[in-house]
Amino acid sequence: MAGNGSITFAMEDYLEMIYRLSDGSGCAVRTKQLADRLNVTPSAVSKMADNLRSLELINYERYGYMTLTDKGRLLGQSLIARHSIINRFLCFINGTESELEETEKIEHYLSPRTISNMQKFLDNI
Repeated sequence: MAGNGSITFAMEDYLEMIYRLSDGSGCAVRTKQLADRLNVTPSAVSKMADNLRSLELINYERYGYMTLTDKGRLLGQSLIARHSIINRFLCFINGTESELEETEKIEHYLSPRTISNMQKFLDNI
């Protein structure tokens, strides 16, 4: 997704967290709530929210609430799915309960083909 010139890795991280905080249901997310979860300043969230809004991924009024657009919700779902597949795969091969740190390190760099093949592998174990 990132790397095509329109959405960056940081944008993916923000969108993924907005999706998580809204439970994927369209609930509004506050700037401070997102800043706290991502360990960034509210001003950094506002700047990123402007970028995500310009890509029509969120609805956002400055210093207000943000909600996902349909396009943002679909992308958020795919980011959550990608994260889950990678984490499950790493847990399987490492024999652990969670591989959050490793997942966060590599999730932006794997191709959709690799993610699909990881899912196929997990479906067959």
